[in-house]
Amino acid sequence: MTTVGEGEYRYDLVESWGQVPPGLGVGVVTGVVVDSQDRVYFCQQQQNPPILVFDGSGTFLDSWGEEIINEPHTMFIDREDIIYLADRGDHVALKLTTSGGKLLELGTRGQPSDTGCFEDEAVVLRAGGPFNRPTRLSPSPSGDLYVSDGYRNSRVHRFSSQGELIASWGEPGTSAPSEFFSPHCLWIDGAGNIYVCDRKNNRIQIFSPEGEFLTQWTNVRLPTDLHIDSNGVFYLAERESNESPDGLLTVRDGEGKVMAQWSTPRSHQIWPDNHGDIYLVSGTGRKTGNGIATKYIKV
Repeated sequence: MTTVGEGEYRYDLVESWGQVPPGLGVGVVTGVVVDSQDRVYFCQQQQNPPILVFDGSGTFLDSWGEEIINEPHTMFIDREDIIYLADRGDHVALKLTTSGGKLLELGTRGQPSDTGCFEDEAVVLRAGGPFNRPTRLSPSPSGDLYVSDGYRNSRVHRFSSQGELIASWGEPGTSAPSEFFSPHCLWIDGAGNIYVCDRKNNRIQIFSPEGEFLTQWTNVRLPTDLHIDSNGVFYLAERESNESPDGLLTVRDGEGKVMAQWSTPRSHQIWPDNHGDIYLVSGTGRKTGNGIATKYIKV
């Protein structure tokens, strides 16, 4: 078995994880999370079905979401096993139970905001309100909800726990603080600070809970997904280039210093589980062999 990584971050590579049942429709798999019982949830950009659930051994358990999810992008799951999902196809963000019950919906379904942009990751002419192809919904320690609105917008939106819009920030641009070009993911740390993967600007911007720019990491390449574990360790999915199929997974400390790194398949979302194993989905229509994901098992 191939081993990747270095130091205390070494993993055995499983290139084809997840036993896909015969006849199950599997399309472009873009998101993955793991709940407290080691059940693994994948979202895919097709409606039949959009959510697939597996147990920790890779056996298929369930599917759901056809009636409320159109084109999911990524997911987040909290300690209470509540799922937060960005539906870029219907321009909404959803708070869901692990069986698909809808707890909250943000945005106006089917109505993109006016940004003057009509192609994914093209130039946004003007920043708009919620949402135009949102990319990630994440909760904060305060209970507020933050959404990166990134494929055809250039903003971050902050909502109350009840779904009331509190503030939005960000403008189209390529270099100044609070300018975004494809904000593809965000994550909130224990202090409430927001880390935004400003993908096509090759940086991660860091903001206070109120949206004040604090600092940025520029030692990244096309940062696509970010995960901060309970110990404050950062796991970052990067890409070599827009054209390349190759990716890179870096493990970093709180200052952005790389502690381990290795090459991966093209990646769209990663999620370390409670044991330190990491799941990776590619965001392409290619399955991993007969499986649905790449898995890295902590050595």
